[in-house]
Amino acid sequence: MAEAIRPPMEGARILIADDEPPIRKACAKILSEQGAVVEVAENGLEGLEKAKAREFDLALIDLKMPQMDGMELLEHLNRLDPDLVKIVITGFATLETAVEAVQRGAYDYLAKPFTPGELRTRVNRGVEKRALLREAKKLREERERNLLELTTEKSRTQTIIQCMGDGLLVTNRDRQVVLCNPAGRRLLKIKQSLQVGDPLTSVAGCPEFVELVESAMNLKEGQEMTSREISPVSPADPVLMANCAPVKDEKGQIMGVVTVLRDITALKELDKAKSTFVSLVSHELQAPLAAIEGYLDVILEGPGVEDRQKVQKILERCRERTGGLLALIQDLLAISRMQAGRIVRGKEKLQLSALLREVAELLRGAARERNIEINLELPEDLPSVSANREDLTRVFTNLVDNAIKYNRPGGKVFLRAKAVEGFLRVEIQDTGIGIAPPEREKIFDEFYRVKAKETQGIAGTGLGLSIAKKLLEAHNGQIEVESKWQKGSTFRVLLPL
Repeated sequence: MAEAIRPPMEGARILIADDEPPIRKACAKILSEQGAVVEVAENGLEGLEKAKAREFDLALIDLKMPQMDGMELLEHLNRLDPDLVKIVITGFATLETAVEAVQRGAYDYLAKPFTPGELRTRVNRGVEKRALLREAKKLREERERNLLELTTEKSRTQTIIQCMGDGLLVTNRDRQVVLCNPAGRRLLKIKQSLQVGDPLTSVAGCPEFVELVESAMNLKEGQEMTSREISPVSPADPVLMANCAPVKDEKGQIMGVVTVLRDITALKELDKAKSTFVSLVSHELQAPLAAIEGYLDVILEGPGVEDRQKVQKILERCRERTGGLLALIQDLLAISRMQAGRIVRGKEKLQLSALLREVAELLRGAARERNIEINLELPEDLPSVSANREDLTRVFTNLVDNAIKYNRPGGKVFLRAKAVEGFLRVEIQDTGIGIAPPEREKIFDEFYRVKAKETQGIAGTGLGLSIAKKLLEAHNGQIEVESKWQKGSTFRVLLPL
């Protein structure tokens, strides 16, 4: 059964503004019979109020009305709803009147008197015009929305590519550069302006890299990607890991190659550091353990075991060596936590004056044994810093302890603190043996200890300053040192307020 054709006027909302009651009633009756929803107004002002109250598809407007004529109502309705179809009704139809009405936004006009058929024809045509306008508006909005979404998606993708930490290089089947993000230009040392279509050989100066991209264009069936470590051309260049994958179309034909570049210089250095670390730890552990073993052999096998004083001295040396080993293990655990990313724990607001006084009080006993005086210059109104108490206690304990151990008998240690340009500056100054210029740059290296006759017999693991520096860097702080050989040293700590 064929679907019934819906009359164009069915459901259409129509406003009739005419000051003649017979015209209003007749038009309303004819249009209602066609399925339209009709409202009437006695004058232009009432018609405007009704148009403000609800939306209409079409308006029949008499040109001659009291309070507000048809021409003025046309202008108001144009501003209210530009897509509203307006048909004027006039008993004085002239060419000038018709032209003026069209200029003011009228779609058509009816000259009085008119027949019901003429009314239905004009209104049906006007309602169809309204439907077309609505459809066009809907399509326009959809197109604008799609364009906006496309633009947004393109912008989002472009932003992601530009902000990637890894380098991204795209080449086509002719080995020409299509895309290279800032990270890619930095890693490949591309200094000149890069243009789409530049040959790959002119962009990448490393033959290994060009060969890798070429091999990705000729991968065998089942291979999805090829990777290679790109060695630096010069010592200043980074070590790169390049992963290349072909880009294929829907037919499986290779269109180009996408290359992702990652700087693995830090990883290579970490591997090297691990080997050095194992070697140094083995050496640091071997010496005290060998000494402890020798002492125990003396007790177990050597003569004079009955000599209690001799045994006591041997055991005391073993305890000293064991204490050194425990200190080394504690430092190694601290280094391990740092490398695992667990450097800074919970932070709190700290008043450093109180913390530094606690550190000084803790080490006064060791200072008295060496006849060293500790002087504090710590204002009570120092601003607070956000930091971990345990970490900063460890940092300043290490620095003050070093100032005591590497000092001269009868020497002095000064602790000073003040706020300077957004930082809290803490200085630990001593009157000790100082640090020679060649040694100054190495004292923050792991396991490094100054080798001089003045430092012989001073226990330490060579990790204290390295740990202190890492802890301060984790707090966005820094440490500096000034020193003169045989005249003393000043360690300066800066913590952001």
